[in-house]
Amino acid sequence: MEAILSLDRVRKSYHKHLAVDDISFNMPKGSIFGLLGPNGAGKTSLIRIITTITQADSGQVYIDGEKLNSNHPKDIGYMPEERGLYKKMKVGEQLVYLAQLKGMPKNQAKSSIKGWMEKFEIEDWWGKKIEELSKGMQQKVQFIATVLHKPKLLILDEPFSGLDPINTNLIKDEIHQLREEGSSVIFSTHRMEQVEEICERIVLVSQGKNILEGKVDAIKNDFKENLFKIEFEGKLPNELNGHFEVISDTDKELIIKADGNTNSNVLLKEIMERGFEIKSFHEMLPSLNEIFIKQVEGKSYE
Repeated sequence: MEAILSLDRVRKSYHKHLAVDDISFNMPKGSIFGLLGPNGAGKTSLIRIITTITQADSGQVYIDGEKLNSNHPKDIGYMPEERGLYKKMKVGEQLVYLAQLKGMPKNQAKSSIKGWMEKFEIEDWWGKKIEELSKGMQQKVQFIATVLHKPKLLILDEPFSGLDPINTNLIKDEIHQLREEGSSVIFSTHRMEQVEEICERIVLVSQGKNILEGKVDAIKNDFKENLFKIEFEGKLPNELNGHFEVISDTDKELIIKADGNTNSNVLLKEIMERGFEIKSFHEMLPSLNEIFIKQVEGKSYE
């Protein structure tokens, strides 16, 4: 696995508070990678280290195989949760200014900005001040500012905040397109359903530590509890014992828990032999939200 970002035993303290505690992980190049954790987990501290806003006390960070240095910010696009826009500046001049800070020539910046504004159908915003825009409109401008210089690594912190469903889908499509064009994306959010939808891998941090890392599908499979949901027609048999126990049942739906030695084919065969018609049968995998809560609640790392 070729990594765009690698952290090796990174630590960071503020006064007597240990914000990042020996965190290590690798982010594959060309991936959409979820950086997750509860409030105060250390996510913001990690992002500040990766973007060179602050320095780690110890450990190493590598960008595309090279130790993090002062040249790397030009390869990174960071969209913070809190807007980083100047409210009194006009949209067009602000985007040109921010692009130039990332090393883009003025004419190239203007051309790229106009292309993005056409794509988002906001050409008439060029002369508007940021303070004249709604929260969602500002979010779209912030997104353009983040991706204008075509960074290798994109860090998006709550990128859909303030967006309606149509514009949320628009930004999602652009994230996937940027990935197709070579960018790698760190996606940080508290919305686990969005993580499941767009992320291939995640790292979960809590109290400054990395407590879970891997592919989303593999993690969900690791935490499954052998629960199956069955929709059926007909009368429910009186006896439903064997390799499973009934967790809940209604007139049309049954949830059962299989023992660890029973695969889905054996289970389905047993259910069908009990005399009712199966309409649907599937294994119930836990959501990332459920896994998140179980992993974070009650954890102690002392």
